[in-house]
Amino acid sequence: MSVDTTGRGVGGAIVTPARRRRRIPRALAWAVVVPFAAWAVARVAGLERGSLATQLMTGTPYVAAGSLVPVLLAALARGRAAAVVALVTAAALGLSVLPRAVGSAEGGSGTPLRVLTLNMLFGGADPATVMDLVRRLRPDVLSTQELTPEMVGKLDAAGLRELLPHRLLAADEGARGSGLYARYPLTPLENLFRPIGHNMPAAAITLPGVKPVELVDVHPYAPLGEDVREWEAALEALPPAVPDRVRVLAGDFNASLDHAALRRLLSRGYADSADRVGQGLRPTWPANRRLPPLITIDHVMVDQRVKVAGVSVHTVPGTDHRAVFADLRLPGP
Repeated sequence: MSVDTTGRGVGGAIVTPARRRRRIPRALAWAVVVPFAAWAVARVAGLERGSLATQLMTGTPYVAAGSLVPVLLAALARGRAAAVVALVTAAALGLSVLPRAVGSAEGGSGTPLRVLTLNMLFGGADPATVMDLVRRLRPDVLSTQELTPEMVGKLDAAGLRELLPHRLLAADEGARGSGLYARYPLTPLENLFRPIGHNMPAAAITLPGVKPVELVDVHPYAPLGEDVREWEAALEALPPAVPDRVRVLAGDFNASLDHAALRRLLSRGYADSADRVGQGLRPTWPANRRLPPLITIDHVMVDQRVKVAGVSVHTVPGTDHRAVFADLRLPGP
C-alpha cells in the first residue's frame, strides 16, 4: 500500500509492465541455416563442381566450426524445423572433419620407412633448412615438387648426395619439376600410371628385409579455372593400392580430404597418414605469409596395411608449402 502525506492509506497496487523479449525472426534463422545445410550436402555427397566450388570446399573445417551459429540462432528463434536442420547440418559437418583430429601413433613391429615431402616453390626453398630436416628426421625418401635444376645443384652442394645418394629426378623450370631422393636404391617405374599435370616420377625402393615399395611423387595442377578437369583426372589416374606390394603416394596433391576426388583415391586402398594419427587438420598451405597456413593439401598417402608411427609438419623458408614427414612401419612379407 502506498501512503499519502496525510497518513491515510491509498488503495491499489503498483503494476510494472512486463518487458517483451525480442525474438530472432525465424526467417533470419532460416537465412543462416540454409547456406550451412547446402554446404553440408555438397560435402557429404561430393557435389562440388567447377573451379570455384572445388577451391571453396577446402574451407570445410572452418564451416564446420561455424555451424554451431545457426544452431544457436534457430534455438533463439524458437523455430523447431530450423533447429532440427541446423543440428543435422552441424552433426554432418562435424563427422566429416573431427575424425581427422582423433588418433594416435600406431604401434607394432615392421620395417621403418620414413618419408619427407616438400613443394619447393619454383626451387625457392631454403637449402640449409631442407638439409637440417634431412639430418634431424633421417628420411629414407625425400619427395620434392617444383624442383628446379638450380635447386638440385644447391641441395647437392649442401650435402644431400651424401645423405640420400639414390635419386630419380625430373627437375624442370617453374612448377613442373619433381624428384625423388632416397637412402636406398631406386628402380624407375615407367608404366605404373599415366601422369597428368606436372612431372610425377615413380620408383620402387629396395629396403633391407622387405619387398620393394613403390613410390609416387604426386603433383597435379591446382584446380584453378579450366585446370580443375585435369586436376581431377590426375587424381583418378594415380595407381590404386594392390595386395602384392606396398605403394606410397607423397607430395602436393592440391587437394584436401574434403574433396570428393581425393576421397575416391582413398577408397582405392589408401589412408592419409596424418589423418591416421590425429594430425589431419594441420594446415600446410600457404606458409610464410602474413596469415598462418589455412588448408591441408600436402599428404603422404599409404597402403591401408601400413602403420603410422607419427606425422609432423615443418615450415621451410622460401616456399609457401610446409614439409610433411611421415614415420611409417611396413607390413611383413
